[in-house]
Amino acid sequence: MRKILIPLLVLTALFACQKQAPQAQSAPEMSHAEMMGSFPAPKYPIKNVGILLYDGFTTLDAMGPYQVLSEMMGVKVFFVAKQKGLIKNMTGVGIQVERDFSDTDSLDILLIPGGLKETYTLQEDTATLDWIRKIDQTTTFTTSVCTGAWILGASGLLKGKNATTHWYGKDILRAYDVAVKDERWVRDGKYWTSAGVTAGMDMCFAILNEVRGEAYTKLAMLDLEYDPAPPIKAGSEHNTDKNLVEMMRQMYDSGIKPLMKK
Repeated sequence: MRKILIPLLVLTALFACQKQAPQAQSAPEMSHAEMMGSFPAPKYPIKNVGILLYDGFTTLDAMGPYQVLSEMMGVKVFFVAKQKGLIKNMTGVGIQVERDFSDTDSLDILLIPGGLKETYTLQEDTATLDWIRKIDQTTTFTTSVCTGAWILGASGLLKGKNATTHWYGKDILRAYDVAVKDERWVRDGKYWTSAGVTAGMDMCFAILNEVRGEAYTKLAMLDLEYDPAPPIKAGSEHNTDKNLVEMMRQMYDSGIKPLMKK
């Protein structure tokens, strides 16, 4: 009998405690707008971001920043090209671009992605360089990813400034009187530049952090589950086998050297 009574008494006591204990108050549900409103106001009044596209651009140079910068609430991120229409990336995948130089005369952020041959030739495209200089007069930030810094350098806007670019393209950028840094991304005043391809996402998270603050940036990183974990250590000219670096350099040379002036 005692063996049965003790467990019954324990159960009775637990039940009584549960009845007497106040119900835990669940946190009130917040709408998306209310949640965003709980963050500090943006440091800069960013309303639009234009990403320059041209035939031969590297996909992730443009699409990575597009995804990251689209995390900013109330900001319109779009592509712009010299002429409206189908713009093809380095492998021929087309993007329909609805904005061009004629109807885009101001931006809060301009981003210039990189590529290879077409990027190199754009260093001498007067219409593109003139448009970049015009847009720069209105921007809060003017930015480039990878070899997009070649185009930005050719515009003269990086002269005397600190910047970076893809490891292969540093000497080309130096020719524009730029202090080239061996960094993942570099900010010099309103100008932001990143190293190659994937570094553009890091730079854009840094821009997001500057505009919206750390908590907002953490939320964006969580939304995109941005927590890189490469399977091996590589990706930089400093942590990759020298023979592989040289092999890649020769491949780039084969695309660029025929375009160089004698």
